[in-house]
Amino acid sequence: MKTIKKLSYLLVIAALFSCSEEKKATIITVKNSLDFERTFEVLEIKLSTLNVDDFSTVGIKNKKTNKLEVTQLVDLDGDGTMDEILFQPKIAANSEVNFEVVNISASEKPKAENLCYSRFVPERTDDYTWENNKVAFRVYGPNAQYRAENNLPQPTLSSGVDAWLKRVEYPVINKWYKETLVDKTGSYHKDTGEGLDNFHVGVSRGVGGIAVKVDTIFYLSKNYTKWRTITTGPLRTSFYLEYEDWDAAGKKITESKTISLDLGSNLSKFSTNISGTETISAGLTLHEKDGEVSGNSEIGWVSYWQPHADSELGTAIIADKNTFKSFEQYNVENKDLSAAYAHLNVSNDKVIYYAGFGWKKSGQFDNKRDWEEYLTIFSKQINTPLEVSIQ
Repeated sequence: MKTIKKLSYLLVIAALFSCSEEKKATIITVKNSLDFERTFEVLEIKLSTLNVDDFSTVGIKNKKTNKLEVTQLVDLDGDGTMDEILFQPKIAANSEVNFEVVNISASEKPKAENLCYSRFVPERTDDYTWENNKVAFRVYGPNAQYRAENNLPQPTLSSGVDAWLKRVEYPVINKWYKETLVDKTGSYHKDTGEGLDNFHVGVSRGVGGIAVKVDTIFYLSKNYTKWRTITTGPLRTSFYLEYEDWDAAGKKITESKTISLDLGSNLSKFSTNISGTETISAGLTLHEKDGEVSGNSEIGWVSYWQPHADSELGTAIIADKNTFKSFEQYNVENKDLSAAYAHLNVSNDKVIYYAGFGWKKSGQFDNKRDWEEYLTIFSKQINTPLEVSIQ
């Protein structure tokens, strides 16, 4: 009988220890070691690092304010299983904040508009277009290339990146395409208060298209051949593009990339897989060559600030200081081939850079100085990322 009682006590004690371990919270600590507040950086937390059974009920709570963060689940490989949870914390200068991983119901999740959006656009040949609350972009697919090579209507032969100049925070992609192509009640080439597409790309690099430089010549790829949307949501949109192998002075270049755009950012992130070269050159079209190229190789950015219609426009390429090799202004007779190039190091067949724009008429930047201050801050954040630890 005494033996049975002892076993019962041991089982109770073991159960209590087990319960206490199960209730142990997972804490995410985020540290900002820079001397300014950071507000628009999206953090990626691998769900495999969190001690949870059901990812759909995961919440992230600020321990100090006791408020839940807006989050977004992402299936990176399209297998139906979520791989990451995203959130966008606000971290004061030279400080750290603790966040607790909690279990919440669907009704408890903070609501947020889906301002980060992208999609394939079959109604205009085969554009792929993306946007957030600040900027919008598009690239061109194989049907547009086929039309260009066979003298058909709506041709576009370009691996350059188009800039859609928006000056409202709400989404415009679906609205502009519908008005222009379906309802035919307007045109996205005219600004009726939301912005417009009056940014010429042609065969240029646009805002961040790449080239491979061999001696003094820049070699270019053609349109993307495959696409896959990865995620759209309140904090990030991302998608995958693939290209046909292309030639750079006898070098076979193989290229694919994932492009993402986060809430509040003017620059898209280009995570490029590329083989056949040790460097790439990401370019900014110089249009009429009436603007000013500037840059900072030490922290890793190049910019082009130019007059643009009835306003002004800044475009830029940014990479971390180990990736950013140098920049140059490349001028030739064909204005579409003139560009400001950022020369970037390829490491293990990968290179990451950011490209985007700031339009004065949107009210975000008043002048070249404001734009360059934004680039400097963005560069500092890339070179000194937020430190994340999980306990």
